[in-house]
Amino acid sequence: MRIKTMAEYAANGETPEVLFWVGCASSFDQRTQKITKAFATILDKVGVQFAVLGREESCTGDPARRAGNEFIFQMMAQSNIQVLNMYGVKKIVTTCPHCFNTIKNEYPALGGEYEVIHHTTYLQQLIDAGKIVLKEGGAFKGKKITYHDSCYLGRANDIYEAPRKVLEILDAELIEMKRCRSKGLCCGAGGAQMFKEEEKGNVRINTERGREAVDTGASVVAANCPFCMTMLTDGVKEAGREDSVKVLDLAEIIAESLK
Repeated sequence: MRIKTMAEYAANGETPEVLFWVGCASSFDQRTQKITKAFATILDKVGVQFAVLGREESCTGDPARRAGNEFIFQMMAQSNIQVLNMYGVKKIVTTCPHCFNTIKNEYPALGGEYEVIHHTTYLQQLIDAGKIVLKEGGAFKGKKITYHDSCYLGRANDIYEAPRKVLEILDAELIEMKRCRSKGLCCGAGGAQMFKEEEKGNVRINTERGREAVDTGASVVAANCPFCMTMLTDGVKEAGREDSVKVLDLAEIIAESLK
């Protein structure tokens, strides 16, 4: 599969239906690159006309702002907005809740106003439109799945139902962790913590969250964020269950189940 860039569409005088904002983690991290491939595979298979920015995409500036460097954030944000506005982008879909939150809620103040959708919500829309059809049974038939609410999708943007509705179409059992929805526990990566050493304490947050996921008895931990993916995977390993419990993004789960 070859994915076209916005520049290629523009050269032909065309505009794609959506811009797929890939994000830093899903561009450079080998594990989360699989999320990018899975989501792109879904879009391609259901016939959504989409493009990426390619080399013209840079970090949204979220980690810089969370770490307190407003100057760097403003520089990054304004650079991205200039590119997006140059192409006349209207609709953006991203697999990263951090990118989603920043572009949706913080770019408008700098002149970047777009319809921004997180990929779990977009997957639900495609399911509701009848575009996503799953094969009978499938790899997740009869399996127990627990879902982790990422902070920037859940508490920051009040999106709780869409990811669960996506999982409901599987022939599987959804088991909630004790701390879920608005009371969900952070994976430990938010607020730029992904890029620094944690403060002193009795236990790492991702170890605690990994244990909570494992304790549900689920064989699959469903995530919606590349940062959560990394932290939860390490947490499951700390619990000694990496051989029996898989951490997967919703895009990977649906891509594997497509008819």
